[in-house]
Amino acid sequence: MSIDVTVPALGESITEATVGEWLKQPGDAVAADEPVASLETDKVSIEVPAPAAGVMGEHAVAEGDTVEVGALIATIDTDGKAAPKAAPAAEKTAAPAPAPAPTEAPSGEVPTLSPAVRRLVLEHGVDPTKIKGTGRDGRLTKEDVLAAANNKGADTAPAPAVAVSGTAAPGREVERVRMTRIRQTIAKRLKSAQDNAALLTTFNDVDMTAVMETRAKYKDLFEKKHGVRLGFMGFFAKAACMALKDVPAVNAQIEGDEIIYHNYADISVAVSAPNGLVVPVIRNAESMSFADIENTIGDFGKRAKAGTLKMEEMQGGTFTISNGGVFGSLMSTPIINPPQSAVLGLHRIDKRPVVMPDGSIAARPMMYLALSYDHRLIDGKEAVTFLVRIKEAIEDPARLLIDL
Repeated sequence: MSIDVTVPALGESITEATVGEWLKQPGDAVAADEPVASLETDKVSIEVPAPAAGVMGEHAVAEGDTVEVGALIATIDTDGKAAPKAAPAAEKTAAPAPAPAPTEAPSGEVPTLSPAVRRLVLEHGVDPTKIKGTGRDGRLTKEDVLAAANNKGADTAPAPAVAVSGTAAPGREVERVRMTRIRQTIAKRLKSAQDNAALLTTFNDVDMTAVMETRAKYKDLFEKKHGVRLGFMGFFAKAACMALKDVPAVNAQIEGDEIIYHNYADISVAVSAPNGLVVPVIRNAESMSFADIENTIGDFGKRAKAGTLKMEEMQGGTFTISNGGVFGSLMSTPIINPPQSAVLGLHRIDKRPVVMPDGSIAARPMMYLALSYDHRLIDGKEAVTFLVRIKEAIEDPARLLIDL
């Protein structure tokens, strides 16, 4: 019996995706719920599970194709048997079955390559412009590249390590890589923020001594009790919740000619994913404990790397915290995440000379803070006040316990 493999629901308002890579080829054995393909949406990569166990049938779409929710992308034969592994090219004696006449890219023109095919081209050093594609619309498949690699000197010519223009001089090669859907969306949203908001950034610095001493004193007990490390983000998230309560405009957004104020703090935290930064949301952070916040952030980080974050987990934030310090950033001007109106940027901690209240000079662990905001909604006084509230809470963490 043949079972259809279709594009699953992708999340609210997401209607299409791009086929990133086929994880199973026709003839491969497939277990129920085993991933058979990966899809790239505007925000995350999603794996398509097999609806039943069996043998992978023909692909209905190619890598790089755009598909809509519910579209047929392949079939699975639940009664079939996996095809035997292909013999090495030198041992093959039977002629291949007739196939549609493949097409070849015009001389010097680099064909469009899927990520998986591009990796094979670079790995085997073949010239994609010299390979005949047997995929849909003449596209190169992984099998085409592998066959060309096994027959270099017959159907293909030696190629440079990357796809290049036919007139490129040695040492001046260029590689053309199609932007992923996620990267395209990031580019559009960042440009939209610059075009539509009156962006401004204000700075302050904060002495991290008290927080660092608190972490050093309680980190072992905290981890033993809650099963998670006590990090800096918990302190800043709690401080941000208090500051947002004091300066509600920073937690608001513009919609048409109205301002929407939120009486809750849904804080987006920027975490690294294979295809770029994603911003999952800590819902109702104002009512969460340090342990809850740290557990949530840790879970987001793991699932971002695995590509298993859900679409709904990255929608609806009211304010963003981005920690460039983990990459070594000293100072930056972060860009807001529309429709939010502000983003707090954290940076690396450096020991710097500071004049103490008694006039002495001491080396203190200092961090620069940056608040980028939409000046259409947030005044300079409000932005400065917000950063001062953050600074006060971090330099005196007891304020976080007694809500000062």
